Amino acid sequence: MAPLLLVASRNAKKLAELRRVLDTAGVSGLTLLSLDDVPPFEEAPETGATFEENALAKARDGYAATGLPTVADDSGITVTALNGMPGVLSARWAGVHGEDAANNELLLAQMRDVPDERRSAAFVSACALVYGPGPDDSAVVRGEWPGVIAREPRGAGGFGYDPLFVPEGETRSAAQLRPEEKDAASHRGRALALLIPALRVLV
Repeated sequence: MAPLLLVASRNAKKLAELRRVLDTAGVSGLTLLSLDDVPPFEEAPETGATFEENALAKARDGYAATGLPTVADDSGITVTALNGMPGVLSARWAGVHGEDAANNELLLAQMRDVPDERRSAAFVSACALVYGPGPDDSAVVRGEWPGVIAREPRGAGGFGYDPLFVPEGETRSAAQLRPEEKDAASHRGRALALLIPALRVLV
């Protein structure tokens, strides 16, 4: 039976992204499970000050509850003109977790008077893998994707702030990129690629 890997998320797009990254790296033989595939367990609130702290806490919770190697990511957008915010608050910037449209509307409103040359931002993803109970039975990596905040949403692909984020060197938003283009450049793609050596050990 193929080794199981729990992905501490209910986001099918994140699961698919990890699957594509693994396939591209030639890592086969892992069966990916989401939180919907395992018995419910209490998930600690995301109270860490950094993406890395939150990702590691989620991965440790998943491992403790299931005994399965667990990978978790915490990601968001950091905007220079907002002193690095929304940061770890990205998913609930407008007050309710996961309300993408409201989050995007609020960010656009906050950036309305910011000139083009000061609209720099970066998507950040910290990915953590926990594969044992000890303090050293884990790996944490970070990927960043620099770009700028557009003046209106563009594209219907992706999720989160993708319609507002134009990657460095691009004229299209992240929501207008094909999935394979996004995987090759994105913050999560970069972080997951750094995690590949640790994931290979599980196979």
